[in-house]
Amino acid sequence: MAIQTIQEQEEQQEPNRARSYWRWSKQDFFPEPSFSNLTSYKASLSKTCPRLKDRLLDRSSDAFELVELRKASENSMRKCLTWWDLLWLSFGSVVGSGIFTITGLEAHNVGPSIVVAYAVAGLSALLSSFCYTEFAVEIPVAGGSFSYLRVELGDFIAFIAASNILLEAVVGSAGLGRSWSSYLASLITDNADFLRFKVSFLAEGFNLLDPVAVLVLLVANGIAMSGTKMTSVLNWISSIISSFIIVFIIVVGFIRGKTSNLDPFFPEGAKGVFEAAAVVYWSYTGFDMVATMAEETKKPSRDIPVGLVGSMAIITVVYCLMALVLTMMQKYTDIDVNAPYSVAFSKIGMNWAKYLVGICALKGMTTSLLVGSLGQARYTTQISRAHMIPPWFALVHPKTGTPINATLLVTITSAIVAFFSSLDVLSSVFSFSTLFIFMLIAVALLVRRYYVKDVTPKNDLFKFLGCLFVVIASCVGGTIVWNLNSGGWIGYVVAALVWFLGTLAMALLSKHRVPKVWGVPLVPWLPSLSIGMNIFLIGSLGTVAFYRFFICSAVMFIYYLLVGVHATYDVAHQSEQDSNDQEGK
Repeated sequence: MAIQTIQEQEEQQEPNRARSYWRWSKQDFFPEPSFSNLTSYKASLSKTCPRLKDRLLDRSSDAFELVELRKASENSMRKCLTWWDLLWLSFGSVVGSGIFTITGLEAHNVGPSIVVAYAVAGLSALLSSFCYTEFAVEIPVAGGSFSYLRVELGDFIAFIAASNILLEAVVGSAGLGRSWSSYLASLITDNADFLRFKVSFLAEGFNLLDPVAVLVLLVANGIAMSGTKMTSVLNWISSIISSFIIVFIIVVGFIRGKTSNLDPFFPEGAKGVFEAAAVVYWSYTGFDMVATMAEETKKPSRDIPVGLVGSMAIITVVYCLMALVLTMMQKYTDIDVNAPYSVAFSKIGMNWAKYLVGICALKGMTTSLLVGSLGQARYTTQISRAHMIPPWFALVHPKTGTPINATLLVTITSAIVAFFSSLDVLSSVFSFSTLFIFMLIAVALLVRRYYVKDVTPKNDLFKFLGCLFVVIASCVGGTIVWNLNSGGWIGYVVAALVWFLGTLAMALLSKHRVPKVWGVPLVPWLPSLSIGMNIFLIGSLGTVAFYRFFICSAVMFIYYLLVGVHATYDVAHQSEQDSNDQEGK
């Protein structure tokens, strides 16, 4: 009893003195009543079904995400970013190694039509960036898509997204680390595995150990932990330098290229273009990381639309031009799939340019890692603020103003994965998770516009849900017809017509929420088109990507049943009790 009394006295005195950032007690990791002792945990497990039902139907609110959840971090993140920072953060995050590697591989398969593939993927990414921008302006918090889905689609859907966000964070960082190591090795020798060590006791795909990838991840995340503004400044200085190199590549490509190499333009037809679009979409990923910086943006309503939408429009044009000049410099059948731009410059007598391309690619991967470190840590922070993972990871350091604990979680996990896993094992999981979350964001935006709790009549809600079901079902149906390659043009026309009618019916319904500052234009048409394009691109991925995605999601769901559902249930009902107590006073 004496010990308990001392602990209670310390807890009562805690608000009056600053607590150490580095603390490791059980209370910091599992403060919820369900985990107070073994008896409580067993009792909680026996209530899993009703608690899961409660979580399935529960939705957060803008105010709760903006105000209440931030208290878990104890210290505030610093508002230090402007539209200029966001513009270059998006550029630095998106323009990584993808344009220098994936372009050659797909251009070798589909020829000059790779330009159209980049345009299709860019349109899909731009539509998603519109949806992200409206949410980021309305709910400027660190959680990005996790918070947006939690507000509109509920706690359980948000957890599914959270598990994929964390998976994307780990896989994306590990993949970039491995790519960085490969590119550095290619500048030294022709062997991309030159800096790796092969061991015989591990399975194929996990037996090439990569210490360089681990070192790069540790350095990039260390910089991100030191301060947001410093990381942003380093990013935009290096991004401006690399943009000059990209301009050089485009100009020289147009001057030395031949238009005769563009014939035939569509050697693999429309199917080849869309299959390539699903692959090159990976080159556009990363812009969602900028949405997580909203909490640290000085004027979100002005800075986020300019920084996010503006940068994605510019990047789409740049990618299309780079793909075009590559297919002009060489016949598509002669394009090297491993080092396309370096070999293309060698063919026109500019061997020295391969080092310029290599430096630009390394820089792109480095800034992608830097911005990714910022965004992934902020995703993790908001997820832990909601107690879906231990709230210890939500703490913001008082001196740096950054979530060091969350950054360390992503850093250590991704470094372990990067040390063992090859790039081909990682890429398919990454693409599926990204497209799936983008599709959910478009759905959430439609829900936000058409459904407001306690305001929207049930009749209007059922009509909206019916229209939404028709839109999604038509997109899935069209994707199946495309992949089965059966039914001819009639199947595509029917799917497109059903999609059009479903979207048109939704457009005739009354909207129950209007954006306060900035909103996506042409709702529901643009979000509906975004849903369709993301589902179509998901359907273009291989079956292995589906298996890996569902296996990973199943593992995450088991964690949710054992831990997440009980932690979030306790927090939600404690918040309700606190609100009722305040109203009683």
